[in-house]
Amino acid sequence: SIASADMDLNQLEAFLTAQTKKQGGITSDQAAVIAKFWKSHRTQIHESLISQSCWDNVLKNVNWRVDLKSQLRHIDQINTPVAIVEMELGKNGQ
Repeated sequence: SIASADMDLNQLEAFLTAQTKKQGGITSDQAAVIAKFWKSHRTQIHESLISQSCWDNVLKNVNWRVDLKSQLRHIDQINTPVAIVEMELGKNGQ
């Protein structure tokens, strides 16, 4: 929760205080260790999460259109819109 929210020191303190007060939560000593660790390694953790969530492919081009059917065997299918989307992907940096 701390890492995914990229909590600042005030948010961290409020979160850890809530965790120590909840039944089955953490102790105040554990909260102090977590706070110290987060203060020391916040940047590295955040950068690691970002690098893990980035895709290798990038979107190069998008084409789309909406078609309406004007002639079919069954009358209830006429004027039914159909969306067609074409996406071209490429490797990052290429």
